[in-house]
Amino acid sequence: MSAGNHRHERVGEEIAHEINAMLTGELKDPRLEGSVVASEVRVQPDMKHARIFISVQGSEKERADAIKALEHASGFIRSELVERLQLRRVPELHFTLDLSQEHAERVEQLLKEMKKDKPSAP
Repeated sequence: MSAGNHRHERVGEEIAHEINAMLTGELKDPRLEGSVVASEVRVQPDMKHARIFISVQGSEKERADAIKALEHASGFIRSELVERLQLRRVPELHFTLDLSQEHAERVEQLLKEMKKDKPSAP
């Protein structure tokens, strides 16, 4: 496999890095205060769309507000990405809540409950 076949993955990593840099100081929206992190970016192989998974610590309202703020700022974010990554065309950005941590905690809790409920083997 040639290096070009994984270009979209490398671009996704770079997009995540740059968005996290923007979240630490350049995006001044009060809805983005607190712990907001781009945990993963999946770019389609045709480079037309990118799904950005956002991890937000806080209530459901704070999470929804953070996604709305990022969607509102997507034009600014895309223009910054064009300059920083020297890309001719930046993928369309789609922001999604990253719920993987909550899912992992739930699985862990269920496993503990199963272990607790299961009697010890003699």
